[in-house]
Amino acid sequence: QRELVESGGGLVLQAGGSLRLSCAASGSILSINAMGWYRQAPGKQRELVAVISTGGISTNYGDSVKGRFTISRDNAKNTVYLQMNSLKPEDSARYFCAAGTWVTGTIKGPAQTGFDPHWGQGTQVTVSS
Repeated sequence: QRELVESGGGLVLQAGGSLRLSCAASGSILSINAMGWYRQAPGKQRELVAVISTGGISTNYGDSVKGRFTISRDNAKNTVYLQMNSLKPEDSARYFCAAGTWVTGTIKGPAQTGFDPHWGQGTQVTVSS
């Protein structure tokens, strides 16, 4: 059973458009204290997009999305959202939901996983110029 289920992607958008991604957590992941989004484009490393702590008090954004993307969470639904505005072609990537422990603005998993957080399967976002 998948523990992080993403939705909202799988679309081709025009530059300047908006999209909201959702990620619902279930199972053993419910005990985590941070969730967020990373993305990976072909031939590039996975990079942080936005992360949020459990209470939503702390957030952190990648430099390239600051001012355009907003992360939020609904703890009652165990769901994190990523509102993406003013999309650019360079935002095209596979977006992965992550869950784990908040560590200085990133998300880390337990030591036994090499500190790798829980990952969703990812959802594709494509922005055309």
